[in-house]
Amino acid sequence: MDWSKTLNLPQTDFPMRANLPRKEPEILKFWDEIGLYRLVQQKTAGRPKFILHDGPPYANGHIHLGHALNKVLKDIIIKYYSMSGYDAPYVPGWDTHGLPIEQQAIKALGINRHAVGPVAFRRHCKEYALKFVDIQREEFKRLGVRGDWAHPYLTLLPEYEARQIEVFGEMAKKGYIYKGLKPVYWCASCETALAEAEVEYAEVESPSIYVAFAVVDGKGFLPPGTAVVIWTTTPWTLPANVSVCLHPDFVYVVVRVDGERYVVARELLPAFLKVLGKTGVVEAEYKGQELEGVRLKHPFCERESLVVLDTYVTLEQGTGCVHNAPGHGEEDFVTCKRYGLPVLSPVDGRGYFTAEGGPFAGVFYREANPLIIEELKRRGALLSAGRVRHQYPHCWRCKKPVFYRATEQWFASIDGFREAALQAIREVKWIPAWGEERIYNMVAARGDWCISRQRLWGVPLPIFYCEGCGKPIINDATITHLKALFQQHGSDVWYSAPVEELLPPGLVCPACGGTVFKKENDTMDVWFDSGSSHWAVLRQPSPWPDQDWPADLYLEGSDQHRGWFNSSLSTAVAVTGKPPYRAVLTHGFVVDEQGRKMSKSLGNVVDPLKVIEQLGADILRLWVCSADYRGDLAASDNILKQIAEAYRKIRNTFRFLLGNLYDFDPQAPVAYNQLPEIDRYILHRLEQLKRRVLQAYREYEFHVVYHAIHSFCVLDLSAFYLNVLKDRLYCEHPDAPARRATQTVLYEILDTLLRLLTPVLAFTTEEIWRYVPVAGEKLPSVQLLDLPPLRDDYLDAALEGRWERLLAVREAVLEALERARQEKRIGDSLEARVELYAGDELREFLQKAVAELKMICIVSDLAVAPGGSPPDDGVVRGDFVVRVTRAPGVKCARCWMYSESVGASPEYPDICARCAAVVRALAVER
Repeated sequence: MDWSKTLNLPQTDFPMRANLPRKEPEILKFWDEIGLYRLVQQKTAGRPKFILHDGPPYANGHIHLGHALNKVLKDIIIKYYSMSGYDAPYVPGWDTHGLPIEQQAIKALGINRHAVGPVAFRRHCKEYALKFVDIQREEFKRLGVRGDWAHPYLTLLPEYEARQIEVFGEMAKKGYIYKGLKPVYWCASCETALAEAEVEYAEVESPSIYVAFAVVDGKGFLPPGTAVVIWTTTPWTLPANVSVCLHPDFVYVVVRVDGERYVVARELLPAFLKVLGKTGVVEAEYKGQELEGVRLKHPFCERESLVVLDTYVTLEQGTGCVHNAPGHGEEDFVTCKRYGLPVLSPVDGRGYFTAEGGPFAGVFYREANPLIIEELKRRGALLSAGRVRHQYPHCWRCKKPVFYRATEQWFASIDGFREAALQAIREVKWIPAWGEERIYNMVAARGDWCISRQRLWGVPLPIFYCEGCGKPIINDATITHLKALFQQHGSDVWYSAPVEELLPPGLVCPACGGTVFKKENDTMDVWFDSGSSHWAVLRQPSPWPDQDWPADLYLEGSDQHRGWFNSSLSTAVAVTGKPPYRAVLTHGFVVDEQGRKMSKSLGNVVDPLKVIEQLGADILRLWVCSADYRGDLAASDNILKQIAEAYRKIRNTFRFLLGNLYDFDPQAPVAYNQLPEIDRYILHRLEQLKRRVLQAYREYEFHVVYHAIHSFCVLDLSAFYLNVLKDRLYCEHPDAPARRATQTVLYEILDTLLRLLTPVLAFTTEEIWRYVPVAGEKLPSVQLLDLPPLRDDYLDAALEGRWERLLAVREAVLEALERARQEKRIGDSLEARVELYAGDELREFLQKAVAELKMICIVSDLAVAPGGSPPDDGVVRGDFVVRVTRAPGVKCARCWMYSESVGASPEYPDICARCAAVVRALAVER
């Protein structure tokens, strides 16, 4: 007889293989058809709000792995909150203005920016940005990210631009906006000013030169023939030199070297002499403050340089005498301004020397270095020349070196609200905690924010100038009028309409009474665009009415402490006095297995779109959840294969659970107090898992979610509970109380794991939900469920203690069985009989648990010896001994256990008495 037909074997249509790349698009289509985002929002309406405000990615290319990491983290959080009692709407956004999109539009469309008009050029930029908004939207949706994709916020939308103008106007009204001549970071390649957040550092090799400035008037301290020595790595800035700065408190020496006298800081004299390769004799010492006002001859320009004082001078390297070019240095500018010195800036926006550069006019600034060094040598002012490698600022977009250039720009005065911003930082929860000090120190040390850009694609600075007196005009009337125009027409109106139509009726210059005006040509820094998003999106009225201010959470990469977190804080504090967020969570960067940054040149880039195509989005989502994202996350083909294997184990757990619930009625579960001990123990373990995972979600520790659930599936279920209960599930009568009890527990496990994993495995849990039997009406999507409720009645410390003791015995038995298997005394564990020898207390405990021990050790026979000395062939484990022998009897053809009752039934001679009784009952029922 084929006994397999009498077994309660698992039955399910749930497929063994995931085949995620094929199934996930079908599930995405299903979510669109049912309007999943709308259904979730309808379900959660009226609950307390949880607002995660999306930091807008740049719309200028396909997504990369960093994008995937960021968006999946946000999606996990949103789904957790919407399943745990909150209304958690998610409005995705895009940053759509600025230089990167200009560059890509010019490159992709072959546009000559200077040949087409501003309106046409901006139209091309807008089309390019919207193209990639659509591309990235589909790529983010493919990751399983749920959001209001039909109504995202874009920084180019007229409604958004109008709110941004409002922020600018409020800041101007409070006196925080001003125009001034200051050195700012300048990119010659991009031909625009840059903010600090748009600058990154990379190692370069530069000239390293020591230059002598001959003394013209030593104020009675420095004799004729003396020279003050400076050290610089930017020879090209020497044409703009107007002073040499000393520290007022440092001691400076006059040292005679081969008949020449040089002035350097005393602490740096040994290093200076080493560079010269000579010895020297100190003839005099002076405090820096004594040398203030000494006049020097510029090494090659027909003018003098003044000795000035400031405390930014250090003794780290050089000579302690710092060459000042106020047109090309921030500290230089401040110092020289204090002394009333002229600001020379002889380099134009393209990086070429102007006529003010004298003999170097028309030369690109970096190419002027060797020419200037040669001129210094010719004039006898060059004391030493070498090369040095050091960190140097580069443009974050074109990756080329940048420089300081003094130009008239518009600034936001950080000093105006710095203290309020620092106080606001202390009111925010920073995760990880080190983020608080990082942004605090950045804001404390930050200079004024350069908010003007010499570009066309952006929100124009809403400023008029009086043609009569040249004074800028920003007031409530101009801002209110422009806000209405921008809301109706978008910021293109600034370029398409004549200035007369942009002016509020009756505008008169408050300074001179003039009535003829022109408009500002510069646009706003894109960080001002995105930094205004909290005001444009979260505050009412706005096109996104389900939002709230401030946000509960901002979540971006750790580089945004100086970027979006910073600009958002600045605009919010400047306008409201409060931070725009209650908490800020940061994640690290994606690296390869060796911890190296991903780059095409190294060939270690992992493309998320290819991963999705090959393995599925849920594998990427599980990868995001697998490691502590607050540090850098490693990704590679090998790592993703490991994640896929972990996914397979979780999926197979669900397949087993579903397969054994094919005949279970969710409306007729077995009561908890009627469950056998092992079932109550696994529910205790399930409840512990549930609490650990829910706490991990609350604390944003998603790697704990992953490891806890994976460990539960592999250890508690696959290696223990599901394995030891197969006999009960497959061999008992289908309606046997023990089998129905197990099914009750399996259903509880299935339901709990499904809900716990829904925020992470968006597609897989949706697929599983289609096969889950439910009591009553079934919700259309798993994402409409709530997280599992806590069950205090499942927690039983005494039960846990007893079963931990039983499992320790089981571990010893399994070790003894393995040894017997290696010695060829048994094959399968069901061929074994186990005898346990123990002292009085333990023996009594074991005797009461013989049935459970036989079951969990999966042996055909198990007995506890009544006493006496243990046999010599036993395995000693602590305070007891395990002896393994072959089980008596014959193997049952149905349950595979060895039993002496096999053959006792004439009807079924090849099965045991237990199986015969079950088969007999089944025959009667048929």
